[in-house]
Amino acid sequence: PVMVLTSILEILLDFKGLLLFVVAFLLVADYVKNRNPPNYPLGPFSLPLLGNVFNIDSKEPHIYLTKLGHAYNNIFSLRLGRDKVVFITGYKLVKEALVTQAENFVDRPYSPVQWRVYSGNAGLFFSNGEMWKKQRRFALSTLRNFGLGKKTMELAICEGSRFLTHYVFLSFSGAVFDPTILFNKAVSNIICQMVFGQRFDYANHQFRTMLKYIYKSIQLEGSIWGQLYEAFPAIMKHLPGPHNYMFKVVVKHKKPHETADGFDEENIVPCVLDLFLAGTETTCTALCWGLIYLITYPEVQEKVQEEIDDKCFIPKATLPILHSVLFDENEWETPYKFNPGHFLDKEGKFVRRDAFMPFSAGKRVCLGEQLARMELFLFFVSLFRKCRFSAAEGEKLNLDGVIGVTRTPGPLQDPCNGTLSKSYSLWEFYYTNKSTIL
Repeated sequence: PVMVLTSILEILLDFKGLLLFVVAFLLVADYVKNRNPPNYPLGPFSLPLLGNVFNIDSKEPHIYLTKLGHAYNNIFSLRLGRDKVVFITGYKLVKEALVTQAENFVDRPYSPVQWRVYSGNAGLFFSNGEMWKKQRRFALSTLRNFGLGKKTMELAICEGSRFLTHYVFLSFSGAVFDPTILFNKAVSNIICQMVFGQRFDYANHQFRTMLKYIYKSIQLEGSIWGQLYEAFPAIMKHLPGPHNYMFKVVVKHKKPHETADGFDEENIVPCVLDLFLAGTETTCTALCWGLIYLITYPEVQEKVQEEIDDKCFIPKATLPILHSVLFDENEWETPYKFNPGHFLDKEGKFVRRDAFMPFSAGKRVCLGEQLARMELFLFFVSLFRKCRFSAAEGEKLNLDGVIGVTRTPGPLQDPCNGTLSKSYSLWEFYYTNKSTIL
């Protein structure tokens, strides 16, 4: 027995020594491989092998990254798993990269999630090089042919606004309701008219399913699951978890013959997906945040409605952190306060601010900026011309938001199944009819 025990101890000691050697070798190899070159932007300490992926606040990454920008003079690096990423913050540096040196910073960084969803260098927003240039030119010319920036598109948005307003009156007159899903359907129908040549009824099953997939995929991609996949794709692709949902909802098409420059069915799918992602979720989110802030600040809502009544002609029938630009303390008088006065001069007239970059800038400026601006204006005017919004009695709205690919309003009804999510409290609104429906 003594000899057997001795042999076991020797084996364990040998195994322990081997394990220590392997660990030490991996640490040294990791350090050598990931040493920063001279003059590389500084950043917080990163763990071997893991990097900074667990440092980032998954609930408010934009706040965390902006604070790092303040600490590192607006340029810093992070290690996310095996890859290093340089971030820039603040209006001046973001403008320098996106506008002044647009050609040098036009490419998107590699993203394991996007590479898998789009099957490589495809789509409008995450492709690079000649593929991106030709697809963007084609998309711009096609969207213009479909009415982008023209009176016909304005009429289509006005029709969508009237349908939304009438639907609210007919379905929720005097009742508490959640406007998020309605905004989503109303905005998405504009893209449907451009891409499919028709709009969908709000109750259409296919339409609702498509919006559910878009919403859930965007939330997952910006969640901790999406961040882990970006950092450790080789491991995460084999592990079970909700992140796999993102890859199941993308239908892939194949062609039996070769085509050049991405003008084939395999690339049309991600291009259409990009149009829906950009043309639905972002505008809907902007409308929701606008509604939340105007409810939270009723005195501003009154001024908005007075201006609508007074001014409109209304017929009897690398990775820039844009959050750091929109909240740059050097460019905005009160960046963390809801203050429409940022865009008004002393006489109360509108003033354009260069640091207002919600659609980005330079070569990668949003394709649908004109469409989004038109939608936001016309939907808002249509709603606030007819309705006064406020929180239900005893309710206080949450201004924190939920982080996905975009920062969406936090307390809301779960659009994936139409029921109340246990993770959120219900957004409750009521309205009073201001005037007769025309």
